[in-house]
Amino acid sequence: MQVVILGSGSPLPDPERAGPSTLVRTSAGDVLIDCGRGVLMRAAAAGTSAGALRALLLTHLHSDHLTDLNDVITTRWITSFAPSPLTVIGPPGTAAVVTAVESMLASDIEYRLAHHEDLTWPPPTSVTEVDAGVVLSDGAVRITTARTDHAPVRDSVAYRIDDGDASVVIAGDTVPCSGLDALCHGASVLVHTVVRRDLIELISLPRLTDVLDYHSSVIDAAATAARNGVVTLVLTHLVPAPAPGTESEWLQQASTSFDGRTLLGSDLLTIDV
Repeated sequence: MQVVILGSGSPLPDPERAGPSTLVRTSAGDVLIDCGRGVLMRAAAAGTSAGALRALLLTHLHSDHLTDLNDVITTRWITSFAPSPLTVIGPPGTAAVVTAVESMLASDIEYRLAHHEDLTWPPPTSVTEVDAGVVLSDGAVRITTARTDHAPVRDSVAYRIDDGDASVVIAGDTVPCSGLDALCHGASVLVHTVVRRDLIELISLPRLTDVLDYHSSVIDAAATAARNGVVTLVLTHLVPAPAPGTESEWLQQASTSFDGRTLLGSDLLTIDV
């Protein structure tokens, strides 16, 4: 199994960091978790595409985590030569979002169907809304989900992907919680979104300080990893984006709570599991 950070950024546009998205390569195919801005450009750089996805998993329905859902749906559709439904798994509300995206694309769908004689079907999707438990089982690969705490977001989930003896947890946006702990127990890799509490508090803008009450700090994420015996912690969705030369500060903060391996996420960072 292999983990590729496709997008390590946040809602703030950054020329060096695409929006939140992580690719997990498994024995059953590529699994994409979230699809922030620029995801398919980064996927192309990683050697994969929308058409190669076994499934798309959404952690929650904040815009920065699904900005390019329309691109994934459309690109898979127009590059397939037979109907190939995109499996979309996400929390309650996911079906309504997919339907709304498809409605937004109605004119584009009409134009392409009229223009291409060999394209006779609209974009096919298969949506499953999840809460907790096993959500996909395919050969040696098992994907499990649990609820997380990103209130006031009503529904947010994390995912654990097991492939043989290897396991990867994608936390999404959350504060420390029992659901995430249950998934993380003994995991090979935990990919966790984080914010730098110390830097955000210095800025003192309400729109920024508000994010502190529903995201994990670097120290929070490290404590979750330590508490559950995680082998490798990967920090991503970095807020604010690290200024050049300050990367070691993030790792030092993590080391105060976690003595395992910690990696600071960057676009196309690849971890063999």
